[in-house]
Amino acid sequence: MPKYLVLSGSILALAAATLVACNGQNEPMGLTASTSQESATADAGGIASSSALAGGPQIGLQPAYPVHQSLEAYQAFEDSDVKRVAEAPVSTFAIDVDSGSYANIRRFLMNGQKPPQHAVRVEEMLNYFTYDYRGPTDSAQPFLASSDIMTTPWNANTMLLRVGIKGYAPVMDDRPPANLVFLIDVSGSMQDTDKLPLLKSSMKLLVDELGDDDKITIVTYAGNAGLVLAPTSAGEKARIKTAIDGLDAGGSTAGGEGIQLAYAKAREALIEGGINRILLATDGDFNVGVTDIGQLKEMIEEARKSGIALSTLGFGEGNYNDALMEQIADIGNGNYGYVDSLKEAKRLLVDSLGGTMMTIAKDVKIQIEFNPAVIAEYRLIGYENRALNREDFNNDAKDAGEIGAGHTVTALYEIALVGSKGLSVDPLRYQVEPDQTGEGEPIRAEEFALLRLRYKAPDGDVSKLIETPLPSAWLKQERDPSADDKFAAAVAAFGQYLRGGERLGQFDLDQIAALARAGRGADEDGYRAEFIDLVELADGVSR
Repeated sequence: MPKYLVLSGSILALAAATLVACNGQNEPMGLTASTSQESATADAGGIASSSALAGGPQIGLQPAYPVHQSLEAYQAFEDSDVKRVAEAPVSTFAIDVDSGSYANIRRFLMNGQKPPQHAVRVEEMLNYFTYDYRGPTDSAQPFLASSDIMTTPWNANTMLLRVGIKGYAPVMDDRPPANLVFLIDVSGSMQDTDKLPLLKSSMKLLVDELGDDDKITIVTYAGNAGLVLAPTSAGEKARIKTAIDGLDAGGSTAGGEGIQLAYAKAREALIEGGINRILLATDGDFNVGVTDIGQLKEMIEEARKSGIALSTLGFGEGNYNDALMEQIADIGNGNYGYVDSLKEAKRLLVDSLGGTMMTIAKDVKIQIEFNPAVIAEYRLIGYENRALNREDFNNDAKDAGEIGAGHTVTALYEIALVGSKGLSVDPLRYQVEPDQTGEGEPIRAEEFALLRLRYKAPDGDVSKLIETPLPSAWLKQERDPSADDKFAAAVAAFGQYLRGGERLGQFDLDQIAALARAGRGADEDGYRAEFIDLVELADGVSR
C-alpha cells in the first residue's frame, strides 16, 4: 500500500485550495490530523476524517471539534499482515534507531490523551530502550547480531523471534572531532515554553559535552535564514551559550532556506574523517520557501553525498509535524528524536551522545528467509515505514538505516510453526504444501530461518554481508524467557494496543503491565519503570 504524507492544518500555505473528496465513507485516504479531543473519538483512534490532494502537498480538513483544536501531522500506514511462508518466505526491511514516536506518545499519555493511531510506530518504541545484547569489542566489526525465541504472551500457539543488534561502543574520549551545525527554528510557532525555551536549554546541555576540537555553528530560520554563530570551537562555551540565549521566536518559517544554509556552513567547516552533522530542532512547521516534502527530500538526499548527516529533534505540540521530522532524518542519514522534557534532551544529547552523533554503519538492512518446512506463517511487528522489496537487499544504491555508536536495534517476528494451532491463514487449495511432497526429508530441516544483514562502512559505497542460520533446535528447547525478552514483548504489545490491538486477542493492559514488570530487570536509568507507569496511565485514558 502506498504511504501518504499526513500534514498538519498549520501548513495550509503548502496546498492548493481544492480538496479531493473522501472515499464516500468518511474514511481518511492517507491523511490524518489529530485533535486535542482524542479521548472523545476513541473509536477512530483520535484521528479526524481528512482527505488527500491529488498530485501535490496534502492538507487536513477541519477537525470535528473546532475549540482548542490541535492539528498534528502523521504519516498514515497499515499494520503488517500475516505472511504464509509457502507464498512469501522472505522478509526485508531497513533498521531504525529512531525513538521519537515513543517520547511523543508519552507526551500524549502524560496529558491524559490517547495518542493518534499513526503516531504509534512500534519499532521506535522498542528501540527507545536498551537491551543486554553482546556487542563487538573491535571497531573493525561495527555490530553483532543475536536472536532469541519465546512463546508469544498474547498467543500460546505462536512464538516470538527477537532479533537484536548491538553497535560497537568506542570510548568517547577517542571519538573523532565533530563539526555540528545547530539549525534552529525561531519562527512564531516556536514561542511556547515547550518549544524554543526547552530547545535552548537542550542545546546548552549538548554544548557542555563537547570539547575544544569540536566546532559549533548556529543557523536560524524564520521569515528567512540567518547565521547566528560562525564555526566556533566548542571550548568557547560562554560565547556559544550567549548566542543560544539570544534567540527569540517570531515570523514565518522558511525551513527549506534554513536547511540550504546549514548544509553550506557544514561544508565550509567540514572535518575530513570527523563527525559532520546538522541538528535540526523545530516543531516541523515549514510554510515559506521550499516547503514541498518531495523537494525537501531531494535536496537532503543530494546533500548527504557530501558526508554530512542530518538529524532532527522535535519540540512542542498542537502543530507538531512528526511526518516531516521522521522522513527527513531518514533521508539525511540521521536519527529522529522528540524532546518532551529536559530529561529526554539529556537522554538524547548527553547519555546517548555517541549514538546520536557518531555513525558506525550505514544502509543497514535485515533480511530473513523462513524455511517453509518448519515455519508456516510470520508477521513482522512494526517497521512498516521501513519495509523493502526483496531485491532492495542486494542493491547498494538503495538507502537504508544507520547505526550509531553503542546503539541497539530490536525487531520482533511472531511466527507459527508448521502443524501448530497458531495458523491464521488457510492453505492454498492448488499448491502442494512443503511438508506434503513425499520426496524425502525437507531441505535443511535443521534450520528454521536464515538471518542476513547487509551494511556499509560510514564512508563506504560497497556493502558487506553477514549470514547466520537459525537452528530449528531452538524451537523445541524449554527455557524461561529473559527479562529483555519479556520487556520487549510488553513494549510490542503496548504499541499494538495503541494501534488498535487487532492481533492481541484478550491480552489487555493489566497483562501488558504485569509482563513489563516481570521484565523490568535492574533498570538503572528508570526508563522501564516509566514505561510501566505509561501502561497504567493508558488504562485510565482508555476507560
